[in-house]
Amino acid sequence: MDQQKWLLFAAAAAVRLLLFTAFPSLPDTLTGRVEISTPVTSFKRLQEGLFLYSHNVSPYDGGVFHQAPLLLPLFSLLPEPSSFPLPTNTLYIIMDLLSAYALLKIGQTGVAMSSRLFTSPRKYLNYNTTAIVASFLFNPLTIATCLARPTSIITNTLILWATAHASRGQSLSFLLALGLASYMSLYPILLFPPLACLCYDQQFSRTKPPSAISFTVTHFFGLVTVIASLLYASVLLTGSTQFLFSTYGTPLLLPDLTPNVGLWWYFFIEMFDSFREFFLGVFWLHMASYVGGLTFRIRKQPLFVVTALLGVIGVFQPYPSIADTSLFLGMVPLFRHVFPLLRYPFLETAVLMYATLLGPAFYHLWIYAGSGNANFFYAITLVWSLGLIIVVADLLYAVLRDEWEAERPEMKGKEARQI
Repeated sequence: MDQQKWLLFAAAAAVRLLLFTAFPSLPDTLTGRVEISTPVTSFKRLQEGLFLYSHNVSPYDGGVFHQAPLLLPLFSLLPEPSSFPLPTNTLYIIMDLLSAYALLKIGQTGVAMSSRLFTSPRKYLNYNTTAIVASFLFNPLTIATCLARPTSIITNTLILWATAHASRGQSLSFLLALGLASYMSLYPILLFPPLACLCYDQQFSRTKPPSAISFTVTHFFGLVTVIASLLYASVLLTGSTQFLFSTYGTPLLLPDLTPNVGLWWYFFIEMFDSFREFFLGVFWLHMASYVGGLTFRIRKQPLFVVTALLGVIGVFQPYPSIADTSLFLGMVPLFRHVFPLLRYPFLETAVLMYATLLGPAFYHLWIYAGSGNANFFYAITLVWSLGLIIVVADLLYAVLRDEWEAERPEMKGKEARQI
């Protein structure tokens, strides 16, 4: 990296370290925010699991800890955060910087503008990698997530590194990173199809790999092997398979209905038990159904498929948080070349800012002031989800329009209507 990028990373680390040091109570305050911490990523729940683990008690006995077992020996090496928080805080700062570096590597490949099967006619419109990294590192959502220290930061880092390795055609490291991310949070496995397409395209441009079917099957079993190895190591660590239900059954079956910025919790609070299994299946199938359609339709631009799916997952997964949104928004500047084709940029920005500012206020009215109810908070989470959906849909329109104009240059700038 050049000096400018080193200064950018140093400034981002300094800002985070300053906030950790100057406002020592801020991390604990943010850790308790439902917009940032969820039952499957909360730092407080991780600390409870560590306490049980250090006292030779299964951390999954109490029904509170729902995170991956291999996190326990990692965090047990660090001092107690309440008395000596610097090592833990430093770890999370490093994870943010690693995420930004992976984003830098993705931007340097240029696959967002020019892939094996498609080159945008607007490829000259792009941000430099410094601006892309800065938009991620200094995003208030990214900084707030780092200060709250949820384990979703680790998942985001692994997803970005899987994407970075796939964009360079590095199969083994791509599978290792995606396998670790899927082991941590389950949903990243949905990114396998577009990432496999991206990796195949990059390998094809250098040395022709085996057939697409053979490549996909080989990499799928490689991913399964990585995940199975991690699960086996978890069984050896915990001495049982009890963690499977607590870690993966929680997002699948939604036993914990703690409020969050997603759509599931309020719906299933109101749901009759006799219909619960049916709608759990519907909600999961709805989120997974985007994978095949987007991968097939936008096969020429697999990196955009990954970005769009991150936006979809940030809205429709069982326990979303602003960490998922910060990851999605961090990928969006890679597609600067389609920004002139966006139809509702002001509306998208206004809706997201509106929900960001009013969300904490509505939660306070419900929980602390007692002058509102659950409908107050759920209504603003609906607005938040609507804003993200508009962003994803508008980006999808812009990318498809860009492809269409590349195929039919005479239609550039002209209105097109489907009849």
